[in-house]
Amino acid sequence: MPIRISRMTVEDIRFPTSRERDGSDAMNPDPDYSSAYVVLHTDGGLSGHGSTFTIGRGNDVVCAAIRAHEHLVVGRTLDEFIENPGAFWRHLTADSQLRWIGPDKGAIHLGLAAIVNALWDLYAKVAGKPLWRLLSDFTPEEFVRCVDFRYLTDAITPESARELLERNAPGKAERIDRLLKEGHPAYTTSAGWLGYPDDKIRRLCREAIAEGWTHIKVKVGRDLADDLRRLAIIREEIGWDRHLMVDANQVWDVPQAIGWVRELARFKPLWIEEPTSPDDVLGHAAIARAVEPLGIGVATGEHGMNRVLFKQLLQARAISYCQIDSCRVGGVNENLAILLLAAHFGVPVCPHAGGVGLCEFVQHLAMADFVAVGGSWEGRVCEFVDHLHEHFVDPCRVSSGRYRAPELPGFSTEIRSESRAEFAYSDGPAWKSGSPGGSR
Repeated sequence: MPIRISRMTVEDIRFPTSRERDGSDAMNPDPDYSSAYVVLHTDGGLSGHGSTFTIGRGNDVVCAAIRAHEHLVVGRTLDEFIENPGAFWRHLTADSQLRWIGPDKGAIHLGLAAIVNALWDLYAKVAGKPLWRLLSDFTPEEFVRCVDFRYLTDAITPESARELLERNAPGKAERIDRLLKEGHPAYTTSAGWLGYPDDKIRRLCREAIAEGWTHIKVKVGRDLADDLRRLAIIREEIGWDRHLMVDANQVWDVPQAIGWVRELARFKPLWIEEPTSPDDVLGHAAIARAVEPLGIGVATGEHGMNRVLFKQLLQARAISYCQIDSCRVGGVNENLAILLLAAHFGVPVCPHAGGVGLCEFVQHLAMADFVAVGGSWEGRVCEFVDHLHEHFVDPCRVSSGRYRAPELPGFSTEIRSESRAEFAYSDGPAWKSGSPGGSR
């Protein structure tokens, strides 16, 4: 009997991370990591869990956007999704009145991502596989059927995407075996938040070295003199054999970015991340041309609104590293489109993570990229931030600077029921006691 989605529930869950300045950067000084959380319930009792990420205020707006999609999901069967995931994704984005307040961007698209992620969680649970393995086991035809190629065919077509996947197919079994044995390369941002004092930065750098990290990212962009001082401390602690990346979180104009990065170049950063507005394709291209002689790449994507923006960044050779986010674009389907685009243009995918569950979710996409799409770990590292993993039923596992492959069926998206009750906004116990966070 087909599995029918009988109802949908939505929860506003917020963690008061601003109290300790966890996640603080030049653009976002007091984030409260939050989840707009959706559960798709079925007639048979199985449920799919999904969410999208915000940093506090506005999480309720995204929850409302999720609810606005209810008529497109409730009453449909999982088989309708499985038979043609790309067509079903088009169905979810085809309500013209909802599309008007997007299209393919903003709160509506974030809400869509939560629903799409829940659908894939349900699909993987029914298949009895972790999502990375479900995607990796797809034939090239099945993989291509997950993607809506509208607006992309001037860069990549279904036929050229299938040919790319077919070229990689012969080595998939070996790559799966290697992934299971070694884990996926990762980098840590846990030592580099702007709000941390120097002694905490030193301690966290030493802990990162002891834990086997070879790639460490640092937030910059608030004050140049302070950035130079902090990077000197970090290089003193981690040495010059490890990779250092810097992240400006969109605070600079294009000329300012070029000048600032030239000053930071003495510390040999691997990349400058989000140096300017996330929508400025030509600005990123100008920065990329200016810093390339310094041996520095440009990375961006965590605020990339949709696959079209990624297409343009890649066409303009504006990025050296493609940073997908599991919740920013329209969920798994649109991220698969971006993986194909990045592979087509020969740009490594280095996913953004952290937040609430982003590490749990995006590890699956990074692993599927390695196995089925990119076919290599060259240039690829997936972000890890050591925040809030204890709240998940299937938390990510990281050791020696590598993500270990998830084993449980699903998308690792389910938050524990007790955590959802504790941090429900604004009636949960976490919000009724203690000092308020930035959401208040």
